[in-house]
This record gives sequence, structure tokens and C-alpha cells, in this order.
Amino acid sequence: MHICVLLLGCLSGIAQGVYGGDSCQLMVKFIPDSVYRAGDLVIGGLFPVHVKAPQPELEYQREKVNASCEIFHQRAYRWLQAMIFAVEQINNNTDFLPNFTLGYLAADTCLAESSTLSAAMALVTGQDVYLENSECGSVPTVPVIVGDSRTSASITVANTLGVFDIPMVSYLASCGCLSDKRRYPLFFRTMASDAAEAKAMAELLRLMGWTWVGLVSADDDFGRFGIQMLMEALRGTDVCVAYYEIIPKDYAKTTMQRIVKNIQKSTARVVVAFLIDLDAKVLFEEVVEQNVTDKQWIASDAWATYSGISVPRNLPSLAGTIGFALRRADIPGLGPFLTRLNPNLSTTDPFLTELWETLFGCSLSAGLGRKLCSGSEDIETGKSVYADVSQLRITYNVYKAVYAIAHAIKEMLSCEPGKGPFSEGQCPDVQKLQPVQIAHYLRHVNFTTPLKEWINFDQNGDPPASYDIINWHVTAQGAGQFVTVGHFMSSQMSDGQFHIDMERVVWGGGSRHRVPVSVCSSPCPPGTRKAVQKGRPVCCFDCLPCADGEISNTTGSSECIRCPERFWSNSNHTVCIPQQVDFLSFSDTMGIILSIVSAVGTALTAATFATFLHYRHTPLVRANNSEVSFMLLVSLKLCFLCALAFIGQPVAWSCMLRHSLFGISFVLCISCLLSRTVVVLVAFRFTLPGQNLMRYVGPAQQRLGISICTLVQVLICVLWLSLAPPQPAERDSVDNWGPKIILECATGSVVGFSLVLGYIGLLACLCLLLAFLARKLPDNFNEAKLITFSMLIFCAVWVAFVPAYISSPGKYTVAVEIFAILASTYGLLFCIFAPKCFILLLRPEKNTKKHLMAR
Repeated sequence: MHICVLLLGCLSGIAQGVYGGDSCQLMVKFIPDSVYRAGDLVIGGLFPVHVKAPQPELEYQREKVNASCEIFHQRAYRWLQAMIFAVEQINNNTDFLPNFTLGYLAADTCLAESSTLSAAMALVTGQDVYLENSECGSVPTVPVIVGDSRTSASITVANTLGVFDIPMVSYLASCGCLSDKRRYPLFFRTMASDAAEAKAMAELLRLMGWTWVGLVSADDDFGRFGIQMLMEALRGTDVCVAYYEIIPKDYAKTTMQRIVKNIQKSTARVVVAFLIDLDAKVLFEEVVEQNVTDKQWIASDAWATYSGISVPRNLPSLAGTIGFALRRADIPGLGPFLTRLNPNLSTTDPFLTELWETLFGCSLSAGLGRKLCSGSEDIETGKSVYADVSQLRITYNVYKAVYAIAHAIKEMLSCEPGKGPFSEGQCPDVQKLQPVQIAHYLRHVNFTTPLKEWINFDQNGDPPASYDIINWHVTAQGAGQFVTVGHFMSSQMSDGQFHIDMERVVWGGGSRHRVPVSVCSSPCPPGTRKAVQKGRPVCCFDCLPCADGEISNTTGSSECIRCPERFWSNSNHTVCIPQQVDFLSFSDTMGIILSIVSAVGTALTAATFATFLHYRHTPLVRANNSEVSFMLLVSLKLCFLCALAFIGQPVAWSCMLRHSLFGISFVLCISCLLSRTVVVLVAFRFTLPGQNLMRYVGPAQQRLGISICTLVQVLICVLWLSLAPPQPAERDSVDNWGPKIILECATGSVVGFSLVLGYIGLLACLCLLLAFLARKLPDNFNEAKLITFSMLIFCAVWVAFVPAYISSPGKYTVAVEIFAILASTYGLLFCIFAPKCFILLLRPEKNTKKHLMAR
């Protein structure tokens, strides 16, 4: 049959005349590019049976005569035959549409917007009718169209046919832009939106850890909107785009070479190609020519199962390609239906001759320089792209589109008068059917196909998305094989469910076990964070170590996490560990040494005590007031033992014990020395003839003086411990190994602590002064001289203690204090008692009253 093709200059007249009844002058021509069967309702179809449209006459002075489309597309012709098969199957089922017959009128679009629009306009304005000087307001003979295959052409046709309220059901146009019901209210499709495929691609990139990818699309709406959807799906993820190349429609050789060179030199191993099959074929011809074999290709549904690309010559570059394909289906009876054709039996199909000549490489007409076809050749199933029914995906979409229209008509025919969906419950009049009425029923179709798949359209006219994940394998014979390795399904209720069998995947380059790595920068190891390189995408970064006190315990951390209070980072900055608690413990080396020194001092003091006790009746011991000597030795032992109270973890009782024991022990010790010094001075300096001052410094008076001096310190300590006692405290400190918590005893009251130390210092200075005055006593009675020397050591130690105490960090502060206690105590012990023990033990001959009173 012939279709009347309208020139674009008359479109405005049609738009005015359909509803207003105005007439217009139409210039038409006839082209034999359609397949027709009459019926009670004729379904239109748009298929790119040819892929190259004739060049238009740009001067608009004359018609271009004998212009025809070129390059027969077997795959698209199979789609056309699938539409015919579905219509015939429905008509043969008398229970489906009883007493109602579907017809079809399918036209060739030549894969160009202009020819697609011309064919669509011819479908809706009548067939085999010469329209010059005719009325433009006639009812369209085709109230619904299956098509088109391309997004750009679908947009053009939908915008134009919207004037006529003609619904369209596309089988391949996937642009997300077509989901906009404000612009395309009558557009439906059995092909899922690119938005779903973009989500699937984004999920694949995320799952595989491919954060540095290249993008390629064609210069059309399908490619541009597809890439836009993918970028939106990638927003908020770690995936960055290394480059974006656009393939021009003229396929200029220099441009294709430049695009492939950019792909080859890029560090991005993964390339996402949003292309239709023909654009992909041109791209990969150049890819193979430049021997690009190290890329992981991600295919859009339009070419993921295109056998015209998966030829042996291309497989070294394309083996391992992962693509998203429409659900594959096995349509019973379609194979024999495709192979039934014969040019000797059918004369109404204008494409059959070209199909036959393409399949068998012969000519049905003599004189063309090729062998003649007999017309009896056999179209073997699977031996050609046309007859290949192993990958029925887009073909199945065509099949579903026809069934969706049929189910809409079925619902329309079952409408009961008075219960219809239109005004006053009216039902559509089949004899005067309006396209917008079919659109109403299309919106509400909800059915199961003969292949048991549930089909409906959402509010945007889109079906549920379901993709097979296809992996390109190479067979033992070197042929390409499409292997399903996973699935992606999405619905209105969720973003999608993704499953892939990693064990079955062959990766780009032919590897089965190693997933390709496509990153701009290697993931930062734990203990580091990302620092984005200036002027580059966020996927390109340097790895900087975390600062002290911060960690990152995962690979690829963007930020380091600060450790909580009382925790610090380890040396690798991968985990927070409790901060080191620093105090002088008995297990420390220094604590052990000081404990030993303290114990030795205590033992020496005890030994001295025992020696003096043994020789308590000798002149040397009696001359030095043995009672005060024993009291002094007891105080020295307490001084040695109080050093141990400073070792160990500070607690409340130990803080109070250490300071009070320290203060009282040293006051008792110095009080004893002060008492002996006073006795010596009174005996040798202040005794005059006729005076008996010694009665005021007898043993009882000495005990009283020592007690009073000690009780003053006891009173100070009691007030201090009652009002503001020392308490355990924590102090933060930092050294070369990081911060630590210093456990120490806070003084509580600075005044109380100062009074304790000040009182000790006052007694020490007084004792030193008095002993200094008695330094020139007889040589054989050198008690004052020994006291003087011991007090000099005592004062020197504690004067040196102050700067050392202030400058010492952490537990060394306590160590300095213990050292001062032990040093001063050892000084007192050795200076006062060592000479006496020497005489008692080694020079007993000097332990006589005569020797002591020699001078």
C-alpha cells in the first residue's frame, strides 16, 4: 500500500483544521514504504526498516523524485513482523476480541526525524487518498500508534500528534524526558525509562568500586538525556566522570579518531556507552582499528545484545562487556512466523524483496549484475539477524505494546452504557471512536501477557523496569555469546533490586577472576584521609595522615574522627586507645628503685636503733640522751616509710596519708634535733657559775618541747584535712608519645600545704642556726657539729627540690619529692648516727667517759 506523506509546511494548517473545519492546500507524494491490513481498528506502527534517509531538497523548488531510504535493517524489520504476528495472534483468538478485528498500518521511518514525522502524519491523515483541495478535519484512520524506536523522533512525533490527541506506545524510546506528562500526556511505552537503567548503571559502578569512569553518548536526545539521568543517579556517590565524549551523527572520521584516542589515553578503565546500536557499531569499528583492548565497556540496552557488534573481529576489544538488556522472552510461534515469508507468495510487502536480497546476496530482478534468486530459498531460524529469536528483547516490547492496545480495546468494548468513564456514564462509540478515548483505557490497562508477565503503566506512562545483566563471553569457536549474569528490577515502591553472579562474569580484557580497577586515586588506607587535589574532581585526591588524636578505621575515609575524651589515637591512627594513665607505681622501674632505697633506709634505721638499744648503757649513748636518740630514730624510720606512701595510684586516703605523714614525721625529726641542739648550747654556752639552767632542759622538758612542736604540726594537718584535704586529681599532659592523663594528689588547700612546709622549714632553719652557734664545742663532743652538717644537707636538698619539682613532668614530680625525702633522711641518718655507730662497733675503746671528757 501507499502512504500519503505530508510536507511540513502544511502542519500548521492541519493543526487549525482538525477541530475548526478550515481547509488547506496540501502538497503530497506517494512512497511505497508501508504494510497494511484492514480491520475494525487499525493500529499504526513506526519502524526504522532502513537506517539512512534520503537527503532533503534544501532549495524547496521542486520535489525530490525517486528518493528512497537506504541500508536495510533486518532487526527493525523483525520488529515490524512481531507487530503483525501479535495482531494475527489476537485476531485468531476469537475469545479475546469477539466480533472485532484489529488491522495494522506499519511504515518505514528511515531512522530520521523528518521521515518519521512524515510517516506519522500520513498514518493519521488517511491512506491511498489524494488530499489536494481536501478538508483537513477528517477523522484520523489510525487512532493509536506503536512507535517510535528513537527518543528524538518520539519527541517530535509526540509533540506533533498531541494536536490530534493520538496516543503512542513506544517499544524502544527510553528517555526519561518522555515521562513528563505535562508535555507528553498521551505517550506510553513498554520500554523502561532511562532513569531506571541509569540507577542500575550507577548501582553497578558503586558495587564494583569503579569511581573513575568515562562517558560516551550520541548527539541525540537518547544519549544526552541518558547521560543526564546517569549523572543524576551518580550525584552524592563517590563516582566521578573522567571525560564525556559525544559522537556526531555524521560519523566524521577525524572526530571518531579523536574520541577513541581520548578514551585510550584516559586512566579511566571503565567506559559507559549510552548509544543506539548503529552509533555503537561505528564507535567500535574505530576502537578495533586503534586496538583498544584494556577497557571495561558498560552497554546501554540499545546495543547490549546487538549481534552486529559482537562479531569475532571486535571481541578482542569488547569481550567482557557488561550491559543492561531488556528482559529476554521466548515468544511461541514467532520463529516459524518469521520464516514463512516468500517473495513468490506475497506481493503486498514492499520490504520483502530487499529482505530476500539482503539475506541471500542475490537479486530477484534480472540485469543488476548479481545472481538471480529463485524465491524458494529457505530462511533458516537463527541463521540471520532477522530470523534470530534467541534474544527477543525489543521484539518482545513490540509484542507487549500491541497487547496493551488490545487490552485497552477489550476494556472499551466491555463498557456498559451508563457506567462508562466519560460524561454521564457514556461509553465510547466504536464507529466514531476518538483517539483520546483509547488513551483513557491505556492508562488503566493491567494484564498478563501470554508469556505470564504482568504489565501496567504508572502515572507517567512507564512500565515496571526489568533488566537482564548481560556479559559478553567468547565461545571456544571464537564467537560472541551473550550470557545473563544477573538481574535488576525496579518498581514504583523501590529504587531497585540488583543481583549479579560474580563467579560467572568475564571482565574486560578477558579476565575471570580479577575485577578491573578504575579509580583516579587509590583508596586511602586506614589512618589517612582524602584531600582533594586542587582543580580536579573529588575522586582525585591525596592521602594525608590523620592528626594526633584523630583516626580513620576504614579504607577511603573522607574525614578523620576525633577520639573521645580520655582516648587517643595509636601510632597508625587507626584506632582510639585509652590514654596512658601516668603515675608512679610500684611496678615502674623508678618506683621499684625508690621503694628499695626506702626499704634499705628503713632497715638501716632499724639496725641503728637496735645498736643503740644494745649499747644504751654505754657513756656515748647516755651522753646523747638515749631517749631523744630513740625518738629521733623512730622519726627517721617514719620519714623513710612515708616515701612509700607517695608511690602507687593516688586515692583519697593515700593523698591525705602521704602529706600528713610527711609533715608530722619531719617535724618530729627536726624537733628532736632542735631539742638536742638546745641542750648542747645550754650545757656549754649559757651555763654560768651559780646558775643551774640544765634543770630547764632535762629529759622531761625535752619530751615536752618535742611534743609541743609536733602537736603544732598535727593541729595544722588536722585543720587542713578537715577543711580542704588533698584529693586525687587528673591533669592532661603531652609528650613525644602523645597525651597522657597524669594522676596526682591535688593539695586541696594551698594555705594548708604551705603551712605544713613552712613550719618544717621554720624548725629546720632554727635548728641550723642554733647548731651553727654550737659548732665550736670540744672535738670529742661533736654533736652540734654533726647536727650543723646534717641540717646543711637537709636545707640544701629541699632548696634544690623546689626548681626540680616545678620542672619535672608527670610522675617524675612525685619521684623528685620522694628523692628529696629520702636524700634528706639519709643525710640526717648518716651525719648524726654514722660516727656514733662507728665508735660503738669499731672503736669501743673510745666509748668511755674519760675519752668523752678529754677536753
